[in-house]
Amino acid sequence: MSGNQMVQQLDEALAFIKANASFLVVSHVQPDGDAISSTLVVSWLLERLGKKAVMINESELPGRLQYLRGFDHILSLKHEQLDISFDAVIAIDCADYRRIGDVASMFPENCRLLNIDHHPTNNGFGTVNVIRPEAAATVEILYDLIIHAGFTPDLECAKAIYTGLLTDTGGFRYSNTTPRVMEIAASLLGLGVSGSELADHLLEKMTIAKLKLLQTALARLTFSEDLKIGWLYIGKEDLAACGAVPEDLEGIVNYALNVDGVEVGILFKETSDGAVKASMRSAGKADVAAIAQSFGGGGHVRASGCRLEGPLGGAMSGLVEAVRKALV
Repeated sequence: MSGNQMVQQLDEALAFIKANASFLVVSHVQPDGDAISSTLVVSWLLERLGKKAVMINESELPGRLQYLRGFDHILSLKHEQLDISFDAVIAIDCADYRRIGDVASMFPENCRLLNIDHHPTNNGFGTVNVIRPEAAATVEILYDLIIHAGFTPDLECAKAIYTGLLTDTGGFRYSNTTPRVMEIAASLLGLGVSGSELADHLLEKMTIAKLKLLQTALARLTFSEDLKIGWLYIGKEDLAACGAVPEDLEGIVNYALNVDGVEVGILFKETSDGAVKASMRSAGKADVAAIAQSFGGGGHVRASGCRLEGPLGGAMSGLVEAVRKALV
């Protein structure tokens, strides 16, 4: 994206915000570090612009992010009976409209929506769209929006932006770690963010429950005959058996990908309704976003996901075969 296009998108986003007084801010189902951080950063900006905001998500929120200011103000559709009025919606980090989940049922007909995202599979479902696939995380776009609006993040906002960058770049190790990412990270460190503390909390520490879940998954790690595909699975009873929560699934797929020679790692998660959710990671040779899209999902070239019809065995064999063909 050219510099002029970027500025134009930011101008359109600010105009959208200034034209409305109150907002419903929503991120994708099963929110990760970037989704939660982006939700909080948008709310911070709206407050600075004199706007009202209600933050909401369909899913349980990842407890490890509760250190972020405003986290306890994000409503969960699973626990709240809500009667909210708002002028417009801001959808954050949602690769497509379906990723909003059941929260979309709260939107009035012809609802005005600002769509801010970094997934290349985003089809521009908003009234106004700020889509930058080259951004490592949605918080990267929001940092630019804040600066474009004439503000400087305070420490708590900076901590949220850094959290989104840290988690979506795998601790600044993935190929999406660009010079711009490091420039932003350096500026956030200059504002007082403790990078080492956040890295230790988000990337190193693990609960006993997650360790048990990881042990369960690793015991099932399977490889294709040529060792280019590795996959694990979590059954619908495993979370409860391990005392784990959905956020404990994060990162487990990397154990399949990180084996030397593996080109695509997959984590299959059986859901309570009999479907199967698949998370895919690529070492670079396979475009897992294209594979996910063929199954109704989406994401990034190296990190994508989709929902499959069960049973588990058939879902696994079908997706593994699609990956196998993509690697030929």
